[in-house]
Amino acid sequence: MEKKLYYSLSEFLKEKFGEKVRKIPLDAGLICPNRDGTKGYGGCIYCNPRGSGTGLFFKGIPLEKQLALFLENYKKKGFKKFIAYFQSFSNTYGSPEVLDKIYSVVLLDTSIVGIAIGTRPDCINEEVIEVIKKYQKMGYYVWIELGLQSKHNQTLKFINRGHTFEDFVKAYEILKKNDFPVVVHVIFGLPGETKKMMLETTSALSELRVDGVKFHSLYIIKGSKMDELYQEGKYEPLEMEDYAYLVARSITLLPPQTVIHRLTSEARLEEISGPPWASTKHKVINKIKEILLKNHWYQGKFYKNFNKF
Repeated sequence: MEKKLYYSLSEFLKEKFGEKVRKIPLDAGLICPNRDGTKGYGGCIYCNPRGSGTGLFFKGIPLEKQLALFLENYKKKGFKKFIAYFQSFSNTYGSPEVLDKIYSVVLLDTSIVGIAIGTRPDCINEEVIEVIKKYQKMGYYVWIELGLQSKHNQTLKFINRGHTFEDFVKAYEILKKNDFPVVVHVIFGLPGETKKMMLETTSALSELRVDGVKFHSLYIIKGSKMDELYQEGKYEPLEMEDYAYLVARSITLLPPQTVIHRLTSEARLEEISGPPWASTKHKVINKIKEILLKNHWYQGKFYKNFNKF
């Protein structure tokens, strides 16, 4: 029997809930500690000022309305179960009272079966954990998405992350101690990183046996700090083939039970200076699958054999 290439999120959710489940992106209007002066200003050098989500909150659309709009749309398409995904900025960066009020939006509709919370390693603490556990105890399937991006502290410092790899490990261990699945975001193509360094990040996640991974390609948002480097000729983006190879190779290093939540990010062509392939999500995914098939690679093939880069 031929092995499957990788363990996808859609497959995992269907196994867990018995049918297709749709994620609903929500913007709670929060911010990050490296934007408001707590850790720094301006955010990560590659960040879009609008954040990684829909930007609906700053368009004046409250959470309840966002949820209702998405539910109406997706229910028309036949979906019956949903994950509320708190996506934009750092969604554990607030007082317990504020966070509880934000998360409580899920109580408005019984078709919501899970909660995904995107945040940073330095925004995890025991007070936050207690708020999230409340919803876990109600029966919601809750997972936490931690933005790591790289295991290399010199890279994290250069991109203005405002935390270290050690901060990530500490947050990860706290979350696992409290029985929360953890999905980790990584970016390939960060300034100064070699292919070996990027694969070392994947290997670190493999050793930790993280529950899920989201792979992102670094694209250059117009007006960002990265754009300044790019325009000055101080940064060269990855080629699509190199990115696809790195993701395919990373898949072979991860345990078979790690859920691959995303193979690549997708940019709006009008918002980026480059590379243009970053706006062709399906083409990138097809290239990743092509490389896996061509090399007879599959998820877990080189698990625990990290030197086979």
